[in-house]
Amino acid sequence: MAPGIPDFVPVRDSKFAPQGPALVFGVAAWAAFVNGLKRGAV
Repeated sequence: MAPGIPDFVPVRDSKFAPQGPALVFGVAAWAAFVNGLKRGAV
């Protein structure tokens, strides 16, 4: 993830493609994804 972009969360696979493109998610969508991971739903 990269800081400094209000209201959005850019994410990329820095292990396999450190210079690759980022997928950009809205803060609410990212929070729902993370919460789903914590509940084991994803």
